[in-house]
Amino acid sequence: MTTEIRYEDKCWLSSYEKGVPEKLDYEDICLPKILERTAGKFPNKMALLFEGYKMTYRELNDMVNRFAAALHSLGIKEGDSVAILLPNLIPCVVAYYAILKIGGIAVMNNPLYSNRELEHQFNDSGSKALITIDLLGNRMIDLRPKTKIKQIIYTSIGDYLPFPKNLLFPLVAKKKNLAANVKSSKDVYKWKDVLAKSSPNPPEVELSFDDVAMYQYTGGTTGVSKGVMLTHGNLSKQIQQVGAWFPTFDSNEIMLGALPFFHVFGLTTAMNLAIYLGWGDILVPKPQPEPLIQAIRKFKPTFVPLVPTMYIGILNHPHIDNIDLTSIKGCFSGSAPLPLEVIRDFENKTGAVIVEGYGLTESSPVTHVNPFSGGKRKVGSIGIPISDTDCRIVDLVDGNTDVPIGQSGEILVKGPQVMKGYWNKAEETAGTLTDGWLHTGDIGKMDEEGYFYIVDRKKDMILSGGLNVYPRDIEEVFYENPKVQEAAAIGIPHPSRGESVKVFVALKEGETATQEELIEYCKDKMAKFKLPTKIEFRNELPKTNVGKILKKDLRAEEMAKQRKTE
Repeated sequence: MTTEIRYEDKCWLSSYEKGVPEKLDYEDICLPKILERTAGKFPNKMALLFEGYKMTYRELNDMVNRFAAALHSLGIKEGDSVAILLPNLIPCVVAYYAILKIGGIAVMNNPLYSNRELEHQFNDSGSKALITIDLLGNRMIDLRPKTKIKQIIYTSIGDYLPFPKNLLFPLVAKKKNLAANVKSSKDVYKWKDVLAKSSPNPPEVELSFDDVAMYQYTGGTTGVSKGVMLTHGNLSKQIQQVGAWFPTFDSNEIMLGALPFFHVFGLTTAMNLAIYLGWGDILVPKPQPEPLIQAIRKFKPTFVPLVPTMYIGILNHPHIDNIDLTSIKGCFSGSAPLPLEVIRDFENKTGAVIVEGYGLTESSPVTHVNPFSGGKRKVGSIGIPISDTDCRIVDLVDGNTDVPIGQSGEILVKGPQVMKGYWNKAEETAGTLTDGWLHTGDIGKMDEEGYFYIVDRKKDMILSGGLNVYPRDIEEVFYENPKVQEAAAIGIPHPSRGESVKVFVALKEGETATQEELIEYCKDKMAKFKLPTKIEFRNELPKTNVGKILKKDLRAEEMAKQRKTE
């Protein structure tokens, strides 16, 4: 007779690596104080490295203080939202910590987004100021009248470069589209000018774990971009959880900061974790294979969190056999399944260990990770719940009844990293959080050892290059086209990005259009990574008896086509 295994028994605890606790005794310390503490312990240690330009922890903390004081002098006060629209540059880290330090709410935005997408996030968050890059400066000045943003502060890639790059940059930057002239406009300032006029003495603000620290925007299967309210407690406890998961690492590690900081996965695992543990962080603003490999070759990182497309890109680099990647000891992969052959090839090339994990914006994001060492890693599994994190698989219909071990259902998680709720969306919050349990919308199962597996993703979401693409965002653009009657977007396999977007279109009677025409129509209305790669025209789209488009039928047809061509 077999003993019943229950989720509340937490059978996964037996697989924890030695030294990883079931429960943590959390420090009551918010991110800005963590930076201050790290700067006190390691003042002369490299904190950030960009293109060879080194900034110590003392210098980073001083710059955060100066920029926090500058924001305060511009009228930003506790509870005010400030938007950041930057790749992984030194000012991105500084601005984030400075906003939090004065009690502001940081709003991270993707620089690849279109004006339409940014306008929604700026307005929904009520952002009062914007920190961006000169390459986007004129666009943002033109967009500003449609928002509540008053001040714009812009930096440049050339602001922090080592000698002689800092001398050569102005000569070549504009030709290579690495810099731009920003037109003169009221309340628009250069980053370095703002810092030069500011003292390193921001106002003292008492932060609480219950205070909202940031709005992290996520799309939704309904197409509504929602601001996830992450508190100072969520962020602090999350990095304490992740830090505890890797007890074999010490304060001498070097992080590869290539995951975008505007995405919560990069924010936690590639930025905040490094500052918490006192690691140096190598900033890579454009995580394509060539700059990734150059950063690894030159600066020898030891811990590398990436998404699958980045691992694949590195392995497929034409000169990979001549490049030494053995500095890498540990890797963290998330956002999509990592193929077995990629894990094997990357580990053979580097000697490192790759652990796959899972999370979502609403959970800061990490909830599950495979054990790093001393515990079993299961390829294809998202791993086991991290410290202080509970997980259940529940019935897809009632959303509450636990299903038997090995059966599929919706993944529910609970822990101190779970969001406070959605900004200004009480109904959506109530539908997602139940008695502290976060309904992930992902379909999964648990095996008898407590390892979890994703069976299916949120119904319609597309993962393109590790970035979430929500079909409704794309469909809404198509529905605005006067020629389009109906549109349905799905993900189709793509050799390097994992998935790309295909749109099925039914035109209005008497109308004609081409694939090229509709893709061109989309170009200024959505981020480049969301653009469809294929459009198929249909007389009508398959529907249920109540008129809902049957995307599962379209996906099934597409999969059948794929199998025929293989």
